[in-house]
Formats: sequence, structure tokens, C-alpha cells
Amino acid sequence: MKHFFSIIGGMGTQATESYLHLLNQRTPAHHDQDYLNYILVNHATVPDRTAYILDHTKPNPLPDLLEDIKQQSLLKPDFFTLPCNTAHYFYDQLQAATDVPILHMPREAVEQIKISYPTAKRVGLIATNGTLHDGVYDHEIQAAGFEVVKPTAEIRDETMNLIYHDIKENGTVNANRYHHILAQMVNTLKSDIVILGCTELSVAQEQAGNHSYPVMDAQSVLVDRTIELAERNRQSK
Repeated sequence: MKHFFSIIGGMGTQATESYLHLLNQRTPAHHDQDYLNYILVNHATVPDRTAYILDHTKPNPLPDLLEDIKQQSLLKPDFFTLPCNTAHYFYDQLQAATDVPILHMPREAVEQIKISYPTAKRVGLIATNGTLHDGVYDHEIQAAGFEVVKPTAEIRDETMNLIYHDIKENGTVNANRYHHILAQMVNTLKSDIVILGCTELSVAQEQAGNHSYPVMDAQSVLVDRTIELAERNRQSK
């Protein structure tokens, strides 16, 4: 197969499914052959990223992710996507292990804010505790000239319940909980825009997007960048 990309997914599987659904839905296709060529690595048994980031005595996801990157690199994809925000904690080590470019989801999301919300100043972030702790988004947001608005302890706990209890464990989206989280970030903490910095939150947005709060869905941005890059590679080679 020529002109394809590899997706390092399964973190979690439902979030990867959401990424694939949006990817295929947004691809401009009228025939089977118009869709994009890709390989999905749904590595569901990769150890929990947040657990390791917060406690290095827990199983380390990096060896599994490196194995996936190295195996897929042998097939010579045009690029990689990594539809898991928290896994970007390991981005530099993963990119150093291959010559194949890896799209950086947090960076792409923040860049899109400058385009879609040019007057924004205060950028809120909701994500797993691992992503909030590792500072990947903080760096990107501040480098772009925005002020980072972190959630309170109450909002963090509510967000972790939505991600882990509702979506990962039970496969459901508590719309009221999701909307309450956004209301607190926008109305109480005065965020001009809220980044959905976890792909489970992207699932929540897909299923409960009937709200008026300004959000930047990192996974949605990754989908658009994936299509743009894949189409450009297909047309230029």
C-alpha cells in the first residue's frame, strides 16, 4: 500500500473509534477509492498514561508505544497520528525513534485557536490529571501568547469522573456533567475558549455537543490536519 499513514490508537478504544468516525465522515469521498489509506494500531493494552505520569512506580506506557512506532516505521508510512493527548507526554522520545513525522495534537489545537478565536486571551484546559500535570498544553498555550486557565480541584474531579467512570468504564456520556464542567470553565473561571484536552472529552463533545460554550476539540483538529496532510501527500507523489 502506498501513500498511507499509521494511527497509534487504542488509548482508549472508544476515543479512537470517534477519531476514525470523524476522519471517514470528513474525508471528501464519492467512491471507495476516495477514502484515505491508513493502518490502525488499536493497542488497547498500553498501560494507563495518567497513572504512570502521576506515579512512576506504575507500568510505563513508553516501551509499548516505542514498539508500535518502530514496527510501523518499517512499513514506511507518510506520517503518524497519536489520538491520545496524554500520550504526548512521550512525544519527543517517540519522534526521536523514527524519521517519520508524528502530528502533535496539542500543538495543532493551540494553533487553531489563533485562527478560529483570534481575540481570545484566556485559554481554559480540561483534561486528565496526567495531561494537566505534565504541562504539554501549558507550554503550547503560553508559547502562542495565551494565558492558561487551569480547572479547580472540583472541576478536575468532575472531569476525571466523566472521562474514567462515564466514558471509559461505562461507555456513556453524562451530558449534564459535561455541560456543567464547561459552564464552570467559561462562566466561573472566565475562559475565552476551552480546550478539550482528552480524546474522551472529544467523545463527550460528539455525543453532547448541544451547548453554546466555546470549545476547541483537539481530536477534531487532529482529524482535519490528518486529512489535509494525507491529501497533500497523495496528490504530490
